[in-house]
Amino acid sequence: MTASVSDSRLQRRFELWDANGDGSIDRSDYEIEARRILRSFGEHETSPKGRTLISAYLSMWDALADMTGVGPNGSVTMDQFLDAASREVVEGGNAGFDRTLRPTIEAIVNIADTDGDGQVNPTEFQSWLRATGVDPREADKAFARIDTDGSGALTVEELVVAVRDYHQGKHDVALLGR
Repeated sequence: MTASVSDSRLQRRFELWDANGDGSIDRSDYEIEARRILRSFGEHETSPKGRTLISAYLSMWDALADMTGVGPNGSVTMDQFLDAASREVVEGGNAGFDRTLRPTIEAIVNIADTDGDGQVNPTEFQSWLRATGVDPREADKAFARIDTDGSGALTVEELVVAVRDYHQGKHDVALLGR
C-alpha cells in the first residue's frame, strides 16, 4: 500500500482522538479514549489494569507532545500529528511502533482479556473495537483476518502485528471506526 493509505489511516486516527472536533488533539483526548475502553469492559481507572491503560495512553500523548514540541499541556494539529506519527510509526518501522504504541496495545489486551486466558476472544475483541468506533460487523471480519493461526483467539503478538501493519499500510483490516 502507498504512503497515502497510511496517511489516510493516521488522519482517521487523529479524527477519532479529536473528541470535541476542534481540529486539534491534546492530553484530554487520549484520556477520553482510554476511559471509553475502560468503561466498555467495566474496568475502573483506579484499578491496576485501569492505571496501566491510562498510563500507556498518556505516555503516547507525552511522546507525541515531545515529537511535535508542543509540551505536555499543548495541543497538536492534524498536520503536526501526521508528520510525527508518520515519522515514528510508518518510517520508524517496527522499532518506532514498538516504542510508541506497543505498550498501549498490551495494556488494552490486558483489559480486553476478561476471562484471563492471556488472549482476546471474538467477543472481547468486538468490545475493544466498538469502544474505538468500529462497527461490530467489521470487528468480526477483522478478527477472522487477524487470527492468523486460526486458534479462535488473538495473542498480544497477533494484535501488535495487526495494528502495526494496519497503520503502516500493509493490510486493510478495519481497525478504526469509519
